[in-house]
Amino acid sequence: MNCCRPILFILLIGLAYGQDSKKEQIKDPKKAFYFSLIPGMGQVYNGKLFKSAIVIGLEIAAYNACLNNLDIYNNYDDGNYPLRKHRYLEKRNKYAWWIGIIYVYAMIDAVVDAHLNTFDHLMDSSLEHENNKEIKNAE
Repeated sequence: MNCCRPILFILLIGLAYGQDSKKEQIKDPKKAFYFSLIPGMGQVYNGKLFKSAIVIGLEIAAYNACLNNLDIYNNYDDGNYPLRKHRYLEKRNKYAWWIGIIYVYAMIDAVVDAHLNTFDHLMDSSLEHENNKEIKNAE
């Protein structure tokens, strides 16, 4: 439970900042990158709270699996485990890679979301502008 307190504190700060930045509608990709250095905070900055929760949950799950396999590897002689000792080291390494992959994916996702933040508004406005031209030409 002690490890969750800093995560919740960081999420609340990011959420408060994300609410203020929603008013301006334009997201800065550079800020999104800096926020994304803390897993899930780039998504909070972009207003994607569900994505943020998924990223943080995946990071925590991969970290716990990595630690669990490391613990089994280190204490293999004390228990009766179904796999060979070397297999737990391989699984630990696999989950360590997943931690890095999820981290980099979340960073890229935050920057791309910031870049595409105004895309829907831009596409809607150009379509409305073309419709107004067609109406004026029809008259």
